[in-house]
Amino acid sequence: MTQLGRAAVALAVVAALCAPAQAQELKFAGKFKTEQLITGPDCLALLWSQKPGDSYGCTPAQVGAWREALVAWRGKRLQELKYDDRRYADPALAWTKSSFVQPQLMVHDRYFYDPVAGKYTVDRYLDDLVKRYGGIDSVLVWSIYPNIGIDNRNQLAMIEHLPGGREGVRRMVADFQRRGVKVLFPIMPWDTGTNAPAKEMPEAIAELMKDLGADGVNGDTMTGVPEKYSLAAEKIGYPLAFEPEIAPKENHLGWNVMSWGYFEYPYAIVNPAVHVSKFKWLEPRHMVRVNDRWNRNREEMLQFAFFNGTGFESWENVWGIWNGLTERDAEALRRIATIERAMAPHLVSPGWEPMAPTLQYGVLASRWPLGASTLWTIVNRNEYSAGGEQLALAAQAGMRYFDLYHGTELKPRRGAGGALTLSFSMEPKGFGAVLATPAAPDAKLAALLATMKAMTRRPLKDFDSKWETLRQTMRAPVAAAPPGMTTIPAADFEFKVHGIEVEGVNMAGVDVQYPWEDAPHRFHYKRMALAPYHIDTTPVTNAQYKRFVDASGYRPRDGQNYLRHWSGGSYAPGSGEQPVTWVSADDARAYARWSGKRLPTSWEWQHAAQGTDGRIYPWGNVWDAGAVPAPDTSRNPAGPAPVGAHPTGASPYGVLDMVGNVWQRTDEFEDAHTRSAILRGGSNYKPQGSHWYFPQALRLDTHGKFLLMSPGMDRNAATGFRCVRDAVQGAKR
Repeated sequence: MTQLGRAAVALAVVAALCAPAQAQELKFAGKFKTEQLITGPDCLALLWSQKPGDSYGCTPAQVGAWREALVAWRGKRLQELKYDDRRYADPALAWTKSSFVQPQLMVHDRYFYDPVAGKYTVDRYLDDLVKRYGGIDSVLVWSIYPNIGIDNRNQLAMIEHLPGGREGVRRMVADFQRRGVKVLFPIMPWDTGTNAPAKEMPEAIAELMKDLGADGVNGDTMTGVPEKYSLAAEKIGYPLAFEPEIAPKENHLGWNVMSWGYFEYPYAIVNPAVHVSKFKWLEPRHMVRVNDRWNRNREEMLQFAFFNGTGFESWENVWGIWNGLTERDAEALRRIATIERAMAPHLVSPGWEPMAPTLQYGVLASRWPLGASTLWTIVNRNEYSAGGEQLALAAQAGMRYFDLYHGTELKPRRGAGGALTLSFSMEPKGFGAVLATPAAPDAKLAALLATMKAMTRRPLKDFDSKWETLRQTMRAPVAAAPPGMTTIPAADFEFKVHGIEVEGVNMAGVDVQYPWEDAPHRFHYKRMALAPYHIDTTPVTNAQYKRFVDASGYRPRDGQNYLRHWSGGSYAPGSGEQPVTWVSADDARAYARWSGKRLPTSWEWQHAAQGTDGRIYPWGNVWDAGAVPAPDTSRNPAGPAPVGAHPTGASPYGVLDMVGNVWQRTDEFEDAHTRSAILRGGSNYKPQGSHWYFPQALRLDTHGKFLLMSPGMDRNAATGFRCVRDAVQGAKR
């Protein structure tokens, strides 16, 4: 806060402390018990205990007492914190004050990377967002969770192993910045079980971000990124914007210049109050982006954001589960973000006045003074439209008034005593914005008015508010021939399996959509008549894969991380019987074609492992630790065990190493935004310290969903494969 701002706050505090005894005690709310919100005045609620004849809504005195308490609390709290605002004054971080819209971008999103062309498609990704909701100001590039933990690569390696390595990531970051979009990457404090970084994380992440040219860092699961991260960045002359996922502790506000807002929303037809963002109130330059990843209706989030002059986390691809904005929400975001970007200097005003006076119940406003002009951001909390007179203002000579939302100039009605009233319409659960200014519209304001006038010709109610899943298609395995391994007989097979994703519960869109299902979901069941087939008795080994490489001369087009565990074109001595890893699905399919086989479907894999009695492990229903390799919980695991080393783990048909050694590839799925692979059997690698790592699927009625991006990124140290071939020509799978 500037000296002028501090002085203004101090005067307001003195006035508040001298206010009448009616001043209120503030109440706080927010998800995760973080108290991110200062609740609005209780007098707005429609209390069932009211008696006939009682009036509804707040009196000016009640709102005034609430606002006085708000101002007094801020002044007192900043003084207690000995608040230092120097990072908000840093020109290198000035962009954060207008970074209103930010998606969390899964790097596996098909709009972002083309694995066939082998290149990032940043323009395609951004063009889609511009078309659907007006574009973004910053982006959080997410490459770590939920795939981290499938092998021992740590969070830094998961960034460095993106397509093209560091140089490719630098170009990708530059592509975003060329379009005016700032770039953030995440840090995971819970990543303590994978390979230890070479340096302490604050220094390591600062140096990596500087090398990549990134602009900021998101602290996953953090209630405030510790100041040591900010200091490490400043030490190397590269200030970064830090953004904790969860609202920062108040004493962290000075260096966490952005944060996410997990807000609670009152039941609007009972209490239309819009709560005040606590951290935006403490520091008006702090950028909060309202976020609720699983909410399919963003109406409340957008209203709270606009009232508070804050941003919006436009997160749609949630761990490969598509939760897209509805057409109506996308259009509402386009409109409010257009106004916020144009009016950004007003929205950091230290004179912000929440719950500014309005004339109609359920129509709530924030007032943002800046010099001689004033902005109002307004929301209609009612489920019905609000037309006519909305604001009553004292007359000011030469002042002009503009309805920014509809892009028109307002002609005030002058009442008794010189008071002015402004009239305009607001849709149900709609938005409004008014600018009072003594100046004629300059080019920037004229452009905004023209843009908004054209944009709002079609009312929001005409945009579809129905939420739908994205349909998935299952990629058919490549059919092929030659000789077979263990024969799996024809069977009437009960295919029953569920995904083990950490998040998403049982929402539509979670996990995958098999061909007989109408939408992706977590739990799957189908009774199948399976024809006989042959399956590799063990996963493909290093020695077998080398024979293929030597005979075929195969070299992948994208060679990043290919056979990373080999050296000089061969595997390490003594590891020939270990399952081959660090191969992509394309590499596995190339081997399968060469050997006249194909990759198995998930139900073929499960039938070969389970038989027909529904057992949950290949050997029965009770876990047997001796039937699988010992778990490796170190940060530098030794790798999988040789195949066949645990014969007591054989399936009813004698197939070996089905669980607990290496993950094995089966089906692949894709929708318009995400590709994924179904991995079966789990592995012997089990990183410790967090439940966020890629979870194990050792039970035969579970599978892992591994998000796919590029061959280089998809290759890892814990995933191998085995092949099948049809035992009957033209057999139905």
